[in-house]
Amino acid sequence: MNSTAVASTGTEGKLWGGGNQPLKASYGKLMMWFFILSDALTFSGFLAAYGFSRFKYSTEWPIADEVFNHFPFLHGVDAPMFYVALMTFILIFSSVTMVLAVDAGHQMKKNKVVLYMALTILGGAIFVGSQAWEWANFIKGEYGAVETRSGSILQFVDANNDNKRISIEDVAMGESMSQREKHNANEGIWYKNESNLPTVSLDQVKNGFAAQPNLLVRTMTLNEEREKTVLDRQTSLEYLNNRGVGIVQGANLTHNEYGAPLFADFFFFITGFHGFHVFSGVVILCIIFFNVLLGTYERRGSYEMVEKVGLYWHFVDLVWVFVFTFFYLV
Repeated sequence: MNSTAVASTGTEGKLWGGGNQPLKASYGKLMMWFFILSDALTFSGFLAAYGFSRFKYSTEWPIADEVFNHFPFLHGVDAPMFYVALMTFILIFSSVTMVLAVDAGHQMKKNKVVLYMALTILGGAIFVGSQAWEWANFIKGEYGAVETRSGSILQFVDANNDNKRISIEDVAMGESMSQREKHNANEGIWYKNESNLPTVSLDQVKNGFAAQPNLLVRTMTLNEEREKTVLDRQTSLEYLNNRGVGIVQGANLTHNEYGAPLFADFFFFITGFHGFHVFSGVVILCIIFFNVLLGTYERRGSYEMVEKVGLYWHFVDLVWVFVFTFFYLV
């Protein structure tokens, strides 16, 4: 049997089959760019959906300065957007330290790579922790509200204090809610947990509101000055007594004391998706960091792996700029 000789092409064992490398980039770096491009399209779709929904419900959308006004260890202090701005600064600063780590890698300076990567990991970890704290405050709520049959929200303000918001707990009067045992997952045929009960009842809120003539109702609807509409006393009583059906405290996927429930849905999904990216980036950075400590890339003679993870980290930081703009500034 005759054997057919296979001609050598000179490309055996190489990642590219011939010609120049695309964009003069290595295989791994090019694949990272493909991933970033696909992820950018995903985030673009999410933010476009958010923008469409906000435009559709523009007169009922929560005011960001009222929602994100907490700061650690400053309970009761109105600090709109301060903590979110600090989170943003920390994440952007971590991108700067990542650039310095990549530059040190190009110069084969291991100790500097270790230092700057450690600072990057620290910044990412602080950001993830800050986002978890922000979520906790968003879920817990601060003032509470009354929900109507249509799903709208009625908030309360004090006419004697420049229409400053007050909590439903300060409005409520009368006997406390009757105590009953909470349904647990191991009881009942469907084995379903019962959600937490509100701290006050709707009747208590109605009684307290009627007894305090200085209180008014504020609706979700924005007026021409882009402020929530405050009803007069008589209309406030009619809205509360005829439309109120339940108490809302905090925010989840179905109820939202700050305004339109759709806002909470998008907030949890988009910021959670981005937070997952940051958390994943921190984990990957930790793996690369330990490889740097072990001298893996020093022996290879290249810190390209640091550069590749740096591309991902810069993308995560850039996406946050858009998320921050859409949710907190616009």
